Amino acid sequence: MGILYDDVVLLNHSEREGDPSVITVNCPDKTGLGSDLCRIILFFGLTVVRVERSNVLLEFVNGMLKDSLLQRRTEPTGFICDVSTDGIWCYIVFWVVGRPDTRWNLLKKRLMGACPSCSSASGISYYRAELSPRPPDVFLLTFCCNDRRGLLHDVTTVLSELELTIKKVKVSTTPDGKVMDLFFVTDTRELLHTKKRQEDTHYQLKSVLGDAMISCDIEMVGSEIAGCSQGPSFLPQEVAEDMFSFEILHEQLSASLACNKAIITVDNLMSRGHTLIKIACQDHKGLLYDIMRTLKDYNIQISYGRFAAKAKTECELELFIMQADGKKIVDHSKLNGLCSRLQMELCRPLRVSLMNRGPDAELLVANPVELSGKGRPIVFYDITLALKMLNIGIFSAEVGRYQIGDREWEIYRVLLDEGNGSGPSRNKIVEAVWKMLMGWE
Repeated sequence: MGILYDDVVLLNHSEREGDPSVITVNCPDKTGLGSDLCRIILFFGLTVVRVERSNVLLEFVNGMLKDSLLQRRTEPTGFICDVSTDGIWCYIVFWVVGRPDTRWNLLKKRLMGACPSCSSASGISYYRAELSPRPPDVFLLTFCCNDRRGLLHDVTTVLSELELTIKKVKVSTTPDGKVMDLFFVTDTRELLHTKKRQEDTHYQLKSVLGDAMISCDIEMVGSEIAGCSQGPSFLPQEVAEDMFSFEILHEQLSASLACNKAIITVDNLMSRGHTLIKIACQDHKGLLYDIMRTLKDYNIQISYGRFAAKAKTECELELFIMQADGKKIVDHSKLNGLCSRLQMELCRPLRVSLMNRGPDAELLVANPVELSGKGRPIVFYDITLALKMLNIGIFSAEVGRYQIGDREWEIYRVLLDEGNGSGPSRNKIVEAVWKMLMGWE
């Protein structure tokens, strides 16, 4: 027997506005499951706030960890996420606050899809071992319209609501005030090849853009076409040095953009079978995802964990982890490498820079790509929203992937239309985009 399919993800909605809803995930475990779930939660724009805190005593009996729930209390604000797994079965609880337009049923469906797949037995669905998914089909969305302030963000919003994931984009403005947009997208619902799905996409774009939209075409393309559409897979040396030098990054940061250094401690004495990682850090949007994707890339499994916000901008995490071979991490070089990477991801999960491109300014935003090939969600949405709020036009935009050192990065290059130069300063632009990406707006 197994767990019923509908019970894999349970949603308990809050009774009062502003209180958290509880998401419970109960399914077979796999390395990287936490990262996949946190990525979906980030995509849906859920806010993690401190509401309920569980004080859990972690007891070790003969080297085995035993959870004993001692006390539970409710406080006005905050967030906590509990994780428990034996390496075979996983139990995760998230306390989250959604927005008025949060699509909870769709969220549940996507969370269930991230769990190991299911099969049917006697008419009842149970879980089985996960199969390797095939790469999603890539579609080219081409549309032309009259330009206006905030246009690109409005289009990005529609694509996000339709669950069309932007893989690459090229946007250019013509001298006569028209915009030609090329979006390479994949469809989470895997229906974009159908006439109805394409008509729905056209209708949603038309309803937002109105008479400004001149044409809109959708066609399936090969992944090789999408892969070579952005030109060379490397950045100019001066751009790479400016964006990825850790020393230069800290020199460029103003006090308002500084992120407090995370305090990371390692304990290999508490458990015979696990390494305990304790993290105290400043909160930001996607914090859990940044930690989980790092552990996923290192092929590290979380057996037990607790994530809690102790104040509005501070978080504490306790993670009992082990390697893929089921053993604790005793190699000091591996531990130092992991802690250094966590420190980097918690302090600078993204890179934001503004550079001169002739007489104009080019905004560059970069985020690391997971080893699985997944990029950070809603980055382009946040960039375009920040620029729209600043009333800054976009002359052209490109999104591509580049190999920097030993890592692949997704880099957004946006050529700004600063008009007559009477808008916000360039430092203000960088600050606004950074705060939007970090959820500090």
